[in-house]
Amino acid sequence: MAHDHHLAPNQADVEAAEAQDAVEKVVPVIPVVIPAVGAAMIFLLAFIAVTMA
Repeated sequence: MAHDHHLAPNQADVEAAEAQDAVEKVVPVIPVVIPAVGAAMIFLLAFIAVTMA
């Protein structure tokens, strides 16, 4: 055949090249999430303490 077609990469190869680990997605937001959750817990614990007092 005279037609030279460029073969598309295998879908599995494309997914493997673009795939990211779940941990790698979470790590950048840890410095924001941990203080926010800590502040929310402190507020809730203080609210409970004031309510029970």
